[in-house]
Amino acid sequence: MSSTTKFKKLGIVSALAFAGLTAANSVNAANWRYAHEEYEGDVQDVYAYAFKEYIEDNSDHTLQVYRFGELGESDDIMEQTQAGILNFVNQSPGFTGSLIPEAQIFFIPYLMPTDMDMVIEFFRESEAINEDFPELYAEKGLELLQMYPEGEMVVTVDEPVTSPEGFNNKKIRVMTNPLLSETYSAFGATPTPLPWGEVYGALQTNMIQGQENPIFWIESGGLYEVSPHLVFTGHGWFTTAMMANQDFYNGLSDEDKQLVQDAADYAFEEIIVHIDGLADEALEKITEASDEVTVTRLNDEQIEAFKARAPQVEEKFIEMTGERGRELLNQFKEDLQEVQND
Repeated sequence: MSSTTKFKKLGIVSALAFAGLTAANSVNAANWRYAHEEYEGDVQDVYAYAFKEYIEDNSDHTLQVYRFGELGESDDIMEQTQAGILNFVNQSPGFTGSLIPEAQIFFIPYLMPTDMDMVIEFFRESEAINEDFPELYAEKGLELLQMYPEGEMVVTVDEPVTSPEGFNNKKIRVMTNPLLSETYSAFGATPTPLPWGEVYGALQTNMIQGQENPIFWIESGGLYEVSPHLVFTGHGWFTTAMMANQDFYNGLSDEDKQLVQDAADYAFEEIIVHIDGLADEALEKITEASDEVTVTRLNDEQIEAFKARAPQVEEKFIEMTGERGRELLNQFKEDLQEVQND
């Protein structure tokens, strides 16, 4: 055995011994489990690792992060969180909508502004986000820790689209979310719910003719390779939510609850810095990688034609969520108005 190998082995033994001592010294140290819906380096992954960094730098706890596909798709990781197998989960309202109908509010087109500074201020200040939503999530055994924006929604299609008529007879993939289906019906398309794992193949075989996602996700998932026409409709921001199993959270010491809250806030600040300029970078990568890509940014007049169809989606939202949904929508609009007036 070479001296280097001996040294390495000694190092491993020492590390194990140290780990044993650390564990003995901190009997309350736990290894927490956290799953999200995206790939390595994507926004949710960056958020998860910032959260992990804060937890591990400020306590004896450790955090195991699971990425898309490692424990299943979005619905799977939510079930595992509700069952207490996972401690934390990042699930976007698009999927949570079947569990918490009010979470679908983010899919009402043209409700959110497209200016990034305004969007971020809204997430920081909104009463609907910071007070009303935690109550709704709590009813389903979930402690909502943070909602945050990932990026403006972009539609990829098999040909450039500049009007609702351009979506006629096109099957557009949507998350399993009734309100998002209503949005694309209003836009003139045929909404087609599909799990994320099937989207690339469905675009490639023309089973569907388009889908929507933030631009970084279109780039990292290679969707532009099979759906090269990018349309910036200005109709919304992709929003996501990070939460804990509530029984687990309620069982934490006050010190650990504060640690988790602080880690969620720290990760939010990190993600705001991260997403700044991310869309431009992703678009640049896409246009460099493919000569077939076209980019269509709707002008104000073209946007108005889509906007005119938004009220029927609002009506559908209220029909699906009742009086509570109406109140939430009013609060949402009030919060947005305050941000726009600042």
